[in-house]
Amino acid sequence: MGLDDLKRAEQVLPKKLYEKLLERLKRYNIKGKLANKVAREVIKEYERVQQTPGEAVGVVTAQSIGEPGTQMTLNVFHFAGVAEMNVTIGLPRVIEVLDARRTPSTPSMTIYLKKEYAKDEKEVRRIAAELIEVKLNDLISDTVMDLLNTRLLFTLDKGALRNYNVKPKQVEEMLKKVYKNADVKLLKDGRIRVKLKTEDVGEMYKLKSKVLDTYIKGVPGVTHVLPIRDKKEWIIKTAGTNLKKVLELPYVDPERTISNDIFEIAKVLGIEAARNAIINEVKEVLDRQGIEVDIRHLMLIADTMTFDGKIRGITRYGITSQKSSILARASFEIPLKHIFSAAVKNEVDPLQGVVENVMINQPVPVGTGIPKLIYKVKRSGDKE
Repeated sequence: MGLDDLKRAEQVLPKKLYEKLLERLKRYNIKGKLANKVAREVIKEYERVQQTPGEAVGVVTAQSIGEPGTQMTLNVFHFAGVAEMNVTIGLPRVIEVLDARRTPSTPSMTIYLKKEYAKDEKEVRRIAAELIEVKLNDLISDTVMDLLNTRLLFTLDKGALRNYNVKPKQVEEMLKKVYKNADVKLLKDGRIRVKLKTEDVGEMYKLKSKVLDTYIKGVPGVTHVLPIRDKKEWIIKTAGTNLKKVLELPYVDPERTISNDIFEIAKVLGIEAARNAIINEVKEVLDRQGIEVDIRHLMLIADTMTFDGKIRGITRYGITSQKSSILARASFEIPLKHIFSAAVKNEVDPLQGVVENVMINQPVPVGTGIPKLIYKVKRSGDKE
């Protein structure tokens, strides 16, 4: 009997949900009639949450997020004691995500480590220190520009070298690697000499700034790190993000490490990962504010923003610009531009959406407005 209900569950439920059902039944050793009852309840609950055909899900989603969204506070959260590691939350973060801003105002990552590294605080702090991007400018105490001999002299700061765990030879090798046309040498007095092949003063000043900005070690883009205890393990929060580089590190758990840069996630992990990131980012902000919104509303917005393989914001240049309806595009912003453009291109509006039908006073294609009733009128004189 239970087997029949499980077979029905396989036909009715989505594959992922069915597999999860089987996994839970196996975990708790549920068999026979009890398994039958569980499968029946899961099917019943799944069918209950299905939307009725014709339901105006877009309007319901807009209302469900917009109304509690007006209660959100405008604030910025930062990690205690580290003012440089601000993380935007609240309404500004929701706007940032839904507008699909190319770069977040406060890019950051949450780095999870593999089990063998995540328990030892000393090891985690060592790893965190290795992640910080170190440039030549962070390691020197003085710079001399010798115009007569067309060379730059950089005095290395011993304290900075010790703090960042960098050897003078490492600095020399990195500069040689980057500036192959210059003569780079570590002098006996601890200074680095960079002899340039130019006598132009303006060019020397430009090169000086460029050399000072040279990458020496760490993960490019990561400016600050903060190891924190999360339940039973240590994780690392960062200011700045470079997901691709971090995921290549042997001690990082690639399945849980995340970035708050949606476009970087799309580039590194694909559009499906970016869709999930949009859902998670908005949900996290709402949860912090104590606002309860059904996850399906957030899923609908994320699907709308990513359905064609690109991330499009809910703006005049994003989703709105992709609508097939001329009147729907015109109803959002700058109507004259859309109407004029449609006239020039000889576009035709199929009037299949809600907005355009409201504008011309026709029944909207939602709910009872979807079915079309065709009937024959009997006139006097017609034969039976």
